[in-house]
Amino acid sequence: MDISEVAKKSGVAASALRYYERKGLIRSLTPDGARRRFAPAVLDQLALIALGQAAGFSLDEIGAMFTPGGAPNIDRGMLAAKADELDRMVKRLKAMSEGLRHAAACPAPSHAECPSFQRLVRAAAAGALEMRQGHRAPRVRR
Repeated sequence: MDISEVAKKSGVAASALRYYERKGLIRSLTPDGARRRFAPAVLDQLALIALGQAAGFSLDEIGAMFTPGGAPNIDRGMLAAKADELDRMVKRLKAMSEGLRHAAACPAPSHAECPSFQRLVRAAAAGALEMRQGHRAPRVRR
């Protein structure tokens, strides 16, 4: 398939395909300077790249998940670590969502008078400081 066909079938722009090729994520069948042609398997590689990006992997991390020939060579430990990271992020986002919902419906005359809102603000401030220093954000207490 030529590059325009791959772009059309995959939904990935030709410029991104060229970039992925420069990064070593995909390989064309043609020599440099010729119109790029790809094996049909490139569509599967692009789907894995998209999945990896959606999960938060960097392109370098994704590149390490392919053999030089383009076959998947996925590190299960890296997948488990990313899943753990996503679980922590989900917990932080859930706590933040619950805190915001409370603040939106809080019967206190002012958010400054609401203990739950004040805990949320302190936790958010501590989390922002710790994230800048490379530490994990604290849990929000209720």
